[in-house]
Amino acid sequence: MVRTLNAFAKTASIITHTKKSSVSRVIFFANNIFFSLLFCIFSVSSPEKDMKKQTQVKPDNRVSEPQRFSIKEWALEDRPREKLLSQGAGNLSNAELIAILLGSGSRSESALDLAKRILLAANNNLNELGKLSLNTLSGNFKGVGPVKAVVLSAALELGRRRRSADILPKHQIHNSRDIYTLFHPKLADLSHEECWVLLMNNQHRIIDNIRISHGGVSETTVDPKIVLKHALDKLASSIVICHNHPSGNPRPSTADDKITQKLKLACNNLDIQLTDHIIVSEGLYYSYADEGKL
Repeated sequence: MVRTLNAFAKTASIITHTKKSSVSRVIFFANNIFFSLLFCIFSVSSPEKDMKKQTQVKPDNRVSEPQRFSIKEWALEDRPREKLLSQGAGNLSNAELIAILLGSGSRSESALDLAKRILLAANNNLNELGKLSLNTLSGNFKGVGPVKAVVLSAALELGRRRRSADILPKHQIHNSRDIYTLFHPKLADLSHEECWVLLMNNQHRIIDNIRISHGGVSETTVDPKIVLKHALDKLASSIVICHNHPSGNPRPSTADDKITQKLKLACNNLDIQLTDHIIVSEGLYYSYADEGKL
């Protein structure tokens, strides 16, 4: 553009100062100037238009779908299975429990999303869910095949049967004779010493009885940490220690006295009652509680 203007100025100067120029030369130079200007106008674009071309972004009419994550990509505390282990089944929603039964979803949705969709089809009611047939479960929900449908149906059937099952009464301990009667069949005929712990609730109803040590002919080792671990695991409010004397003499030894006092002190620190320590022999038994040594 600058070169063209310079040429135009030069040509105009020649025309002005040259008196002998013919009309044809004037016309020739005029035509050159005219076409040069036209070329500049149509070939040189403005900087603003260039900037617009560079910065213009074509609109994208596609709607991006929300990104889906599988349960394995969730935080551990949010995963249904890990949540059940850390918080207990009672803290999980119906959908989370069903997701555990399903185990997996499909490519398009997680097991939890699939469980929510199944519940929605049953009006979020477990009784209605229990009425869905195997064909409905496996045919109407992508990600649920015959195996998953059977698992869901079996779990719901167990729930129905539990409601109609009788609650088993827990045997209650009233005195040392009850403890002896319970452990005599386990210990009386042994040729070696064993120690057991009886776990009870605050009403002295039996929760469980567990063998904690297996010893030799004249002694067995009792670790208070092992005893109390079982009590804490079963949320026992009171415990009874019971071991046997294969010699036939139920009288406690000095070691028996020491471990009894050690256990009593440890139980007091954890607000657990050591109700008794029973020593069983053939046809006889010794009770620390009856002898006033607790």
